Amino acid sequence: MNRFTLTVSAAIARVTESALGPYQSAMIRIGFSGTWLLFLLREFIHRGELYGPDGPWGFDLARQLVDSNGAFTLLLWSDGRVWFEAVYALALLASAALLVGWRTRTMSVLFMVGVLSLQNRSVFMGDGGDNVLHLMAVYLVFTRCGRVWSLDARRERRAAEARARGERVTDRVGPVLWVVLGAALVALTGTGGLDGDPTVPVLLWLVWASLGVWWAVGRWARSDQPRILLDVIGNILHNGALVVIMAEACLIYATAGWYKIQGSRWQDGTAAYYPLQLDYFSPWPFLGDLLTSSGTMVMLVTYGTVIAQVAFPFTLFNRRVKNVLLAVMMLEHAAIAVILGLPFFSLAMIAADAVFLPTPFLRRLGRWTARARVLVFARDGGRGAAATVPEQRSPQSPRPTHVGFEA
Repeated sequence: MNRFTLTVSAAIARVTESALGPYQSAMIRIGFSGTWLLFLLREFIHRGELYGPDGPWGFDLARQLVDSNGAFTLLLWSDGRVWFEAVYALALLASAALLVGWRTRTMSVLFMVGVLSLQNRSVFMGDGGDNVLHLMAVYLVFTRCGRVWSLDARRERRAAEARARGERVTDRVGPVLWVVLGAALVALTGTGGLDGDPTVPVLLWLVWASLGVWWAVGRWARSDQPRILLDVIGNILHNGALVVIMAEACLIYATAGWYKIQGSRWQDGTAAYYPLQLDYFSPWPFLGDLLTSSGTMVMLVTYGTVIAQVAFPFTLFNRRVKNVLLAVMMLEHAAIAVILGLPFFSLAMIAADAVFLPTPFLRRLGRWTARARVLVFARDGGRGAAATVPEQRSPQSPRPTHVGFEA
């Protein structure tokens, strides 16, 4: 009984005292924000046809659908071109800011708003990758995804160094951003821009209020207890969101694999042949012809896809097998991006897979990236090549002080 109690106590302490998977959460932040940003940039010249007033899915049709399903979108507040361009610009800027990790807590919310607003405006424009991005944008709001590999982490590190030197650190950008976003929430709520299903508006108000409380406690609390309590709440939400993200990825692969098993073409090993013969999925016809020229290759790809998807959730119980299968699935998605011409679907799935990547590999990846950056941007080639880059480690215990609107 004592042993069980100690085990439970250790598990509770681990969940509440630290935000687990800091490198994995940073990877999904970078992966999904980068995928959405690249998509918005590629479709910039077609934005009006996809999500705006120039598209076949008109404003009235979109409003009727949203009224029936309660989906959230800011684009139905007005059908004007200026408002559409403003929302599209918001989606672009929020994606870029989240990618580099600037004010990640706030930007994750704006990123979610941008994704939901555009996708729910024209729901028939999306594919499987958009559905994954749609879900993950909501989950990212609850994660502390800026603990490493972000401008927020650098800002926090510099602030800690300044406090160690006895300097006073003041955050001016955070309060200004909080006031501006609060005014925008008041304006949209008062004019009906957030009407419909109250789930997302309530979430926006809760996050806005919590950021204000976090800043106020970090600035004026006389003891460490309120700060520790806020850290515990943030860690629980973060760790719970990571579990949901992992469960969602497993569910996607499991359902896809079991549905494939029921198809006759997947059973006879020929399913991979047919999409490669469609012009819509053949940006490089010679690659498709090369793959389909061998019946054995088609059979291996077909059966291998089904086996990998069905088996993936079960491989999580064995680290080595999981890592091997994870690498295979990422390579498969990369091949889909090139051969079938589905780059954003593949990027979204790779970003979802990144939550399972082992921490030692991600830390090495971070060191390699930092060294490559030094080599590229150093003015003195010799000194740059010899430069050493300190590793950015994630905090494993709650920090007693906060300087602003936390990552």
